[in-house]
Amino acid sequence: MGIFFLAAAVLSIIFGLLSGNMSGVSSAVLEESGHAAELSLRLLGSLCFWSGLMEVAKKSGLVEKLCFLLKPLLSLVFPALRNEKAALGAISMNVAANMLGLGNAATPFGISAMKELHKISGFGKSATKEMVCFVVMNTASLQLLPTTVAFLRSEAGSKEPLDILPAVWFVSACSLLLGIFAAKITFPKGEEK
Repeated sequence: MGIFFLAAAVLSIIFGLLSGNMSGVSSAVLEESGHAAELSLRLLGSLCFWSGLMEVAKKSGLVEKLCFLLKPLLSLVFPALRNEKAALGAISMNVAANMLGLGNAATPFGISAMKELHKISGFGKSATKEMVCFVVMNTASLQLLPTTVAFLRSEAGSKEPLDILPAVWFVSACSLLLGIFAAKITFPKGEEK
């Protein structure tokens, strides 16, 4: 990503010089960096709230209940983890946070889940089928309530920030199912690393 950002910055300067509009480039850099910092602070409040709520859910025992509810589905996706309570709990919390559209709040649970999966694999150097499938599930997550997107749309002046829900549900469900299918066929039986 660093290469793309560097290329965008260099091209902006080159085109600004060639078009004689270097003052426009300079003012855009200053104004937009201020907007980025402002947006980051606004998102931080939302992130703190949802991360705290997820921590309360974890300490109150809701994680175990959620794990119990998601276990039938997760057992289909991760048959080797049926008896791995810690891994399934971390995966369940990651899935729940992603369902609420809280990608950043899901990150600590994703890291915990990956650590548990690494322990189960015997600390091998290669990714297991479960690790690959989990990364795909985390990346192409089902979004029931896209709170971050709704917040950004609201900040941009949308009168109905959640009117995109049907499209988000459809697209996220399709991407999740196709991602899991692709991850499953990547490791045919007997070829798991």
